[in-house]
Amino acid sequence: MTPTAFPQRILLGVTGGIAAYKSAELVRRLRDAGAEVQVVMTDAATAFITPMTLQALSGRPVRSGLMDPQAEAAMGHIELARWAECILIAPASADFLARLAHGLANDLLSTLCLASEAPLFLAPAMNRVMWQHPATRANCALLASRGATLLGPAEGGQACGETGLGRMLEPNDLVRALATPPIRADLRGLTVLITAGPTREPLDPVRFLTNRSSGKMGYAVAHAAQAAGARVILVSGPVHLDPPPGVTCLRVERAEEMRAAVMAQVDGADVFIATAAVADYRPAAQATGKIKKTDGALSLILEPTPDILAEVAALPQRPFTVGFAAETERMAEYAEDKRRRKNLDLIAANRVDDRGMGFDSDDNALTVFWEGGSQALPRQPKTRLAVALVELIAEHLHRSRAAPDQP
Repeated sequence: MTPTAFPQRILLGVTGGIAAYKSAELVRRLRDAGAEVQVVMTDAATAFITPMTLQALSGRPVRSGLMDPQAEAAMGHIELARWAECILIAPASADFLARLAHGLANDLLSTLCLASEAPLFLAPAMNRVMWQHPATRANCALLASRGATLLGPAEGGQACGETGLGRMLEPNDLVRALATPPIRADLRGLTVLITAGPTREPLDPVRFLTNRSSGKMGYAVAHAAQAAGARVILVSGPVHLDPPPGVTCLRVERAEEMRAAVMAQVDGADVFIATAAVADYRPAAQATGKIKKTDGALSLILEPTPDILAEVAALPQRPFTVGFAAETERMAEYAEDKRRRKNLDLIAANRVDDRGMGFDSDDNALTVFWEGGSQALPRQPKTRLAVALVELIAEHLHRSRAAPDQP
């Protein structure tokens, strides 16, 4: 984490929620990263963690009152809004997201968000049903459309005893997210169609063929493309992820369903990015009942699934087409062969036999190939890697559109 990549003056907003206990550790991690941290709490937040705790950890008096006579004698809230290089709200409650989405400024923290031009990061934390409520989803989409960046939430056990999406990201995850550079790609006015996750090809009513793809890379690419200004359509196989706010998500299960969803949307797409790990084969026939175990061996007849990427790349009026290649050996050779055979503009290749990278991991590394060149994108969190990849895609897309037509 370099000093130039990380904001030096962070305004940390803490709203009311049980996840406020994580804010103490978050202050420590932000300071360890070299940042000055000014904590601003809502009244509700003080019921979960004391201002004294956060003051001791940040080394600065905690602010909470909008009408503090001493602080506001010289328009202190405006001064504080100008001081911040970025604003991070963690935890961001459903109530605060709603108030912020509708431009309310009835306490110090919401006023600061409206009065600042600094980048705004929101780390939602709430019950899983509250997170999935259409009002919350609409508020998040509205905030994202205005330039706010949502970090999380994560999935897991919640204080209420339920399990699902709604947990605040861990402090280390939030610190890594703040270190992600702002995206420099410009995809405004363009539509980007992305596939992500695995497919499931049923053997019988209870079993299926699939792979280890978590969908994290594809969802990160969708988030980065949306941050670059694109209208993003995400066709997702079965994953345990929430789509980025503002992204249209079409959920499918089988390869044939993914193909149908892609072909229904591709005519309006400027860019197609195939990150999905589509099953190469499916059972030739699905058993109508559960296949019973016997003492003997079981043979399966498999047939190829549709080649979605090749079909899109062969369209007469095709979008700028980017493929992925997950390899365990001879990565460059196999990726280049796939790019040429399928007539792709770019292909992003990665090794999936390295522990801690690739499938079902938060980190990855890619080498991107095009006609006459390549570029390595080193190992890093998939959120950062997606930004670098989308920037490279945008660069090649705009270069191809600027090139004169070949005779």
